[in-house]
Amino acid sequence: MTTTTLAVLVPVLPFLGAVFGLLFGRTAPGFVRPLAILPTLAAAALAVTVAVRQGGGAGSGKAPLDAATQLTPTGSVPIDLALYIDGFAALVAVLVCVVASCVQIYSTGYLRGDARYPSYAALVSLFTSAMLLVVYSGDLMVLLVGWEIMGICSYFLVGHYWETPEARAASLKAFLVTKLGDVPFLIGLFALAADAGTFRITGVLGTVAEGGLDHPTLVALLLLAGVAGKSAQFPLHTWLPDAMAGPTPVSALIHAATMVAAGIYFIARLLPVFAASEAALVVLAVMAAVTMVGSALAALAQDDIKRVLAYSTIGQLGYMSGALAVGDRSAAVFHLISHGAFKALLFLGAGVVIHAAGTNSLATMSRMRGLPRRIPDAYWTMTVALLALAAIPPFAGFFSKESVLVAAEHAALDESAAPGAAGWTVLCAGLLTALLTAAYATRLWLLAFRGHGAEAPDHGRQPLSMSAVLWLLALPSLGFGLTVGYLAEWFDGHSLAPNLTTSVLGTGAGLVGGLVTYGCWRHTTALAARTPMGAVTAHPHTEPALTEAEAIETHTATYGSISAADDPADPGRLLLGPLHRHAASGFHLDAVYHRLFVRPVLAAAELVRFLDREVVDAYVRGAGTGTRWLGAAVRRAQTGNVQTYLSALLAGSVVLAIAAVLVAAGA
Repeated sequence: MTTTTLAVLVPVLPFLGAVFGLLFGRTAPGFVRPLAILPTLAAAALAVTVAVRQGGGAGSGKAPLDAATQLTPTGSVPIDLALYIDGFAALVAVLVCVVASCVQIYSTGYLRGDARYPSYAALVSLFTSAMLLVVYSGDLMVLLVGWEIMGICSYFLVGHYWETPEARAASLKAFLVTKLGDVPFLIGLFALAADAGTFRITGVLGTVAEGGLDHPTLVALLLLAGVAGKSAQFPLHTWLPDAMAGPTPVSALIHAATMVAAGIYFIARLLPVFAASEAALVVLAVMAAVTMVGSALAALAQDDIKRVLAYSTIGQLGYMSGALAVGDRSAAVFHLISHGAFKALLFLGAGVVIHAAGTNSLATMSRMRGLPRRIPDAYWTMTVALLALAAIPPFAGFFSKESVLVAAEHAALDESAAPGAAGWTVLCAGLLTALLTAAYATRLWLLAFRGHGAEAPDHGRQPLSMSAVLWLLALPSLGFGLTVGYLAEWFDGHSLAPNLTTSVLGTGAGLVGGLVTYGCWRHTTALAARTPMGAVTAHPHTEPALTEAEAIETHTATYGSISAADDPADPGRLLLGPLHRHAASGFHLDAVYHRLFVRPVLAAAELVRFLDREVVDAYVRGAGTGTRWLGAAVRRAQTGNVQTYLSALLAGSVVLAIAAVLVAAGA
């Protein structure tokens, strides 16, 4: 088969798996797992084949795969079913398929007793297909289809535990916040197509190269609003931590390879559009800097292990946005792929930890001993992933984060076309975030795996489908960065090698963050034994998914907050000081939005309800009341007494006669 045919099959296979899973999941349950796993694995194999055939694309002297057929005549700007596969698209598609395959395999063990597993597996396949459509699409309208399908899939998957109020609220919040960003995003796409005269990505990039965009800043800012919503960047990032109320495999899929990666990939693909406006790049740099630092501080204060990882994802996406703000899409996509591997591993490992500990609370885990002996696979693989997250060499995160810092340094020193202000902003924020990232990664590892107190509950060995996936993802988390010398041709031919200055600064900041956190933990850990936290843990024989649902539901009731616990033994509390309570609540952004937007909307709705009830309905009720009163008056006149009728007739005749005489006299 041709490369074009293979590329078409990559998103089609998971889509067919989703369709057949939804149609036959209930009637033929034995086919549910094969329909979930096999199409995704086949898509992964085809994606690897496409990547091998394409080589490095333009970086290796080979033109990107560009094929199209007109979808339908529109009378104006045409919409095409188009493929556009360069080195970036080929590698990102492999990442999506591999992570999705791991999630599907892991889910067979994690949700093995879930009655809604058939629909869950089908939605994961549809989610995967939609992201692959975004990655391979060469037409912006077709890309938008995959973009929006991911939004509705996230709504259903985050709300999988719909019995819990947290999951219901989180799914609705994720849908509404991302849709808030999608409105200006859609307007921006239409404005871009109006300027370029086409929705084809190649046509748009050609127009930008010729300087044909009439409103580059406006278009770029409108598109950035959609990216901020989809990729959880400040100020539209608040939905992502709450989305942890969904199943852990869904969290891994959203954070590692789909949904939040879509916005970063979109900017990388259309970077010349954003680079046409220096103002847009500076806005993107500031957005990235605030996102990086703010999310890292928030992660340092979270008690829910998954919320720590959620804020971590927001911060790592900030690194990618920062690389794009300084005009280096190679560094952004390199970090996107590296992050996808170790963040999927962290979330899937967190699912094992939650099941083994019976809770999602780090405060509770810090009062358990022996957890690493219960789950050695999760312990060792998560250690690798946390080292990658903290950017400690030679793990993958060091090389990819280093490429971002190098790009920012070049921009700051005017060695690239990006604004110097954007470079300094990203560089300073990136170094500070490196310190904070190592701090919260160290804190998570110490609280989860170095606890003191009662023996951790024995849940038995984890299913092989869960443990094997962890080791599979540990390989790229450890070794992907070591291939940096061979990847240049996949990334426009740009070198991604680290340099001495940023390596020393970044690694030094990480080591300082980790060592300071360890020192604080040694100072506070004695308090854990003397301070019971009222821990609530699930029954040892509860299935993994039910353990997680129970942990989510009981966390607020136990600790008074969905995100934090009043734990004096928490080193994060000592590190942050008075900032801790603000960081734990995400710096009160949800409260601010509630006052600025939710309250006015509710007040306006109440006003409309009052006007409808008291004004509009008053006319309707008045018309009925008037008719009723008239009927009552007429009914009183109908007495049935003949003498009364004759008397009224006589009186009326007399009145008419008198009136006639008066009129005649006046005439």
